[in-house]
Amino acid sequence: MSAGDIAEKLNITPAALSYHLKLLKKADMVMEYKEKNFVYYELNTSIFDEMMMWFGQFGGGKNEK
Repeated sequence: MSAGDIAEKLNITPAALSYHLKLLKKADMVMEYKEKNFVYYELNTSIFDEMMMWFGQFGGGKNEK
């Protein structure tokens, strides 16, 4: 999504979105790419996959008692 689309969907100002995207990019949770006059953002799903594997270490699955 473009930054404008994201800000509109979240009902926040572009300045607030810029701040949060900066933090997410720094944490490698979001990737950006530029196309013409637009900057597009997408989730770095490999980070979320790693987080889910990490959480899995603690057990608590459906079949565990």
